[in-house]
Amino acid sequence: MFDVLFTSEGIISLLTLTALEIVLGIDNVIFISIIASRLPAAQQPTGRRVGLLSALVVRLLLLMVVQWIIGLNADLFTFMDIGFSGKDLILMAGGLFLIAKSTSEIHAKMEHAGKTEDELKNTITAGFMLVMAQIIFVDIVFSFDSILTAIGLVKEIIIMAIAIIISIGVMVAFVNQISEYVERHPTVKMLALSFLIMIGVLLVAEGLDFHFPKGYVYFAMAYSFIVELLNIRLRKKSGAKF
Repeated sequence: MFDVLFTSEGIISLLTLTALEIVLGIDNVIFISIIASRLPAAQQPTGRRVGLLSALVVRLLLLMVVQWIIGLNADLFTFMDIGFSGKDLILMAGGLFLIAKSTSEIHAKMEHAGKTEDELKNTITAGFMLVMAQIIFVDIVFSFDSILTAIGLVKEIIIMAIAIIISIGVMVAFVNQISEYVERHPTVKMLALSFLIMIGVLLVAEGLDFHFPKGYVYFAMAYSFIVELLNIRLRKKSGAKF
C-alpha cells in the first residue's frame, strides 16, 4: 500500500494534492480564526487548534466512506427542473450558514466600531462548545469539497490521507499568526468576512448546479488581499492609526 509513495508519480501527486489542500483550506482557516475570536482570549488558541484538528478527523473519516460520498451525487428529488442530491443539500446548508454567520459578524463589527477597550470587554463571548459546534459543521461542509477534489486528482487513499494530514499540520502551525494578524487589522477582518460571504454564495450556487471555476475566485481573493496589504502599508507610512 505504501509502495506508491516511493514512485515519482506518487510523490508528484502527494505534493500537488498537499498544495491544493492548503489553498482550499484557507477559507476554513479564516472561518475558524474569526469564530474562535468570540471565545475568551485565553481559550482562543485552543479553539483554533481544536477546530483544525476536528477538520482533520472529519476529512479522515470521510476518506473511509469514499464510496458513500460519491453516492451522494445521485439526485434525491427534482424541483423546478433542478436535481438535488445529498451533496447539493449539504453544500447549500453550509453556504447559507456561512452567509448568515459572516453577515452577523460584519453587523457586530459595525456595532462595536468606535467602542473603547473597556466597553469591548463587556461584549458577550460565546461558549466553547457552541463555537466548536459551528466550526465542526463548517468543517464538514468544507471537507466534502476537499475530499471530492482529492478523489478527482488521485486514486490512492493513502496519498489523500497523507496530503490531508500535512496540509492540516501546516494550517495548525500558522493559524495563530493568521488570527492575530486579522484581529490587529479591522479592515483585513472585514475583507475576510466578505470572502466568507462570497464562498457561501458559491456553495449555494454549486448546490443549485451553477458551477464557477474556483481558480478565478481564489485569484480575486488573493488580489484583494494584496491590495489591502498595500493599503495597510500606506496607512502606516502616512501615520494613520488603522
